[in-house]
Amino acid sequence: MPSKLLFLPGASGATQFWRPAADLLSHRATRVFLGWPGFGPTPPHPDVNGIDDLVEQVLAEIDQPTALIAQSMGGAIALRAALRKPELVSHLVLTVTSGGIDLSSHAAQDWRPAFQQANPALPRWFATYQEDLAPSLTALRMPVLLLWGDADAISPVSVGRRLATLLPRAELHVFPGGGHDLANAMASDVAPLIDAHLLQGA
Repeated sequence: MPSKLLFLPGASGATQFWRPAADLLSHRATRVFLGWPGFGPTPPHPDVNGIDDLVEQVLAEIDQPTALIAQSMGGAIALRAALRKPELVSHLVLTVTSGGIDLSSHAAQDWRPAFQQANPALPRWFATYQEDLAPSLTALRMPVLLLWGDADAISPVSVGRRLATLLPRAELHVFPGGGHDLANAMASDVAPLIDAHLLQGA
């Protein structure tokens, strides 16, 4: 079982996003709420200048058996980190992941233009990030919990199904009426699933 739970936000960098669900977890492990330098409440850092640097930031936190619990674009960072340190990433929880695989065939709403317009001061690293990790994901052998909502236009359920076919030990749970913020808005429903997932053996 993991001794650390590392919570990763989405592109907004909202470090409070995972708090409601985390507060409901019974799993006894150190909780770390990571922010992205230059996003949300996390001040910029001169050594962080792109997605690769964010991945390195996450990797630096994986110093013991760790579960990565990631929202939206944070899922792409989590997958990249898990590929780099599979021996220490014990579990993955990916909610409404919107990057890291090719979304062109999933009729996904492009969130980037509106996000950039609403947040003109934020770095554009997430908005310009394009990478298809699909060919590598079959190598990830840790248990993976995929949480999706059937009312999410940004990351439709078909994206979760695609990840479920790529990740050997993935379980997909779909929330009726769930939107892109389901991990926060439906925290009381999400937390028990995460608790049960973390009990799975490596």
